[in-house]
Parts: sequence; C-alpha cells; structure tokens
Amino acid sequence: MRAGQAPWIVALLLLAGCGDGGRNAPLHGYVDADYVLVGAEATGRLTTLSVRRGEPVEAGAALFTLDDRDETAALSQAKAQLAQAKASLADLQTGKRPEEIRVLDAQLADAEASMTVAQKTYDRNRDLSTRAVVAVATLDQSKADLDSARARVEAARENRAVANLPARPDQIAAAEQQVQALAAALTAAETKLARRSQHASAAGRVEEVYYQVGELVPAGQAVVSLLPEGARKILFYVPEANRSAVHPGQTVRILCDGCAEGLTATVASIATDAEFTPPVIYSKESRAKLVFRVEARPEGEAARLDPGQPVDVQLATAAQ
Repeated sequence: MRAGQAPWIVALLLLAGCGDGGRNAPLHGYVDADYVLVGAEATGRLTTLSVRRGEPVEAGAALFTLDDRDETAALSQAKAQLAQAKASLADLQTGKRPEEIRVLDAQLADAEASMTVAQKTYDRNRDLSTRAVVAVATLDQSKADLDSARARVEAARENRAVANLPARPDQIAAAEQQVQALAAALTAAETKLARRSQHASAAGRVEEVYYQVGELVPAGQAVVSLLPEGARKILFYVPEANRSAVHPGQTVRILCDGCAEGLTATVASIATDAEFTPPVIYSKESRAKLVFRVEARPEGEAARLDPGQPVDVQLATAAQ
C-alpha cells in the first residue's frame, strides 16, 4: 500500500473491528499489493527511461538504463586482456612460430653442408697422408674440422627438435590459470554492464516512477515500482471474537462500491499476534479490542481491484 493511504484506512478498521462482534457482520478492509521495486545496484545517472507511470509492461520489457560508459570500457579491456592471454597460451603449447622454424631449418642445412665439406677434406687428406704427400699435422687439422662440423650439425638438429616441443609444464599451467582468471574478470565485467539496464521480471503495471532522465540515482534506490499480475491482496482485520471462524484456504466474499456481485478471495494467512493491543491483562472486556490481520488472495474479477480501494469482507457461514 502506498504511503498516505494507511492512516484513514487503519482508523476505519479500528472502528469496524471494535464495533460489531457479530459473526456475520461485514469486516472492513482494503486492497493492497506486493510491489516490485526495481532499482540500481550501483550509483549512476539515469540515461534512458522506457516506461511511464500507469502503463502495462510485459515480462522482460526494458525499464531503464544507467550511464554505462565506464562498464563498457572495462568490458572492452577485459576482452583484450583475455585474447592476449589465450594467444600466449597457444604460443606456449605449439612451440616456435613457422618463421623461427624456417630459420632453424636453414641453420641445420648449413651445418650439414659444412660437415659434408669437412668429411671430403678429411678423406682426401687421409689418402694423401698414406702416400706421404701431406703432413700429419694437416691430417689432424682436417680431422678436427670434421669433428667440429659434426658437433654443429648435432646442435642444429637438437634445436630443430626442441622447436616442435611446447613450453615447460609449469609455464603452461601458469598461462592456463591466467586465462581462467581473465575469463572470470570478463564475466564480471559483462555482469556489471548488464546490471546497468533493468527489465521487468514479470508482466504487470508501472505503479510509480521515482527518477527522471538526467538525475543521479543512488545505489539501492528504486527507480520504478511495478505491480505484477497476481500481486494484489485483500487485507482485513478480524475481531478476537471472530478469530476462530477464519482459517487459511477459506473463501470470503468481497463487497465494494461500484463492484460486480460475486467477488471472492481466499484467505492466505492470519497473523498470530493481535494488533492494537492495550497494555493490560486480557480480560473479557479487553479481548473485544483485539483484532487479527488477515491476508486473502483475490480471485477472478476481484484480482482487478486497484490497491488502496476500500472493501467489505463477509465471512461465509455454514448455511452459505
């Protein structure tokens, strides 16, 4: 129930609850509702207001949007950081790039060519040495050159083989964790951006609009109040003498000025504690002043009654 309606309604209920202890006497009440207050989780300036007071909305309909420039920039940054981390992980998992592998292939080919030349030189000098044509020192030098060429070929082959291997497991694990952390940061950035725009959680009616475009909305403050379909309820107070005649699931008749006949509601709950209780021991006279708050869910056409509308509630008797 909106502020401003309660004082005169409660006064009316007090008079009704204390005046007639008859079991069939009409009980005065009013229509209330469970409103949905849609607000901002973080402070921001209202940039878009898509609804007006009193108009119907469908479930999922856009309600309002707050300034989201900071959140949009944060999302773009999170996407870029995640893409960079994924590229680094892929590089660690696949080894060197094709351009680097081509350089290693060229180095291996050069080393193999040098080894071939060194092998031929050594073979020639060895033949000549057997005929005493070249000195022993020349043969020794050619043998050293051949050994050196073979070592370079072996090193080039090892480098080429390592180029196809991924990085060390600990490096890959660290990169994977970085990707997971940045993926979580991206999700958080997407969530923050999405929360800058609010939508109707259910079909209903816009009951109130509290801010206009351009105004600064504090965190936690409602921007729009929605009255969802099926959220209306009938509130009435039962005197202590009639408390035992009311129970959950019971059907009660609803009467109001200008309303159609046959309106009903089902009792949903009854307060366990009495209201407007005087600070005295419960004597027989004081019990007559006790009233219990009852909540009933309207049915059929009664569900169309507007919140704040006064109604009379009549309990069904055994004959009814």
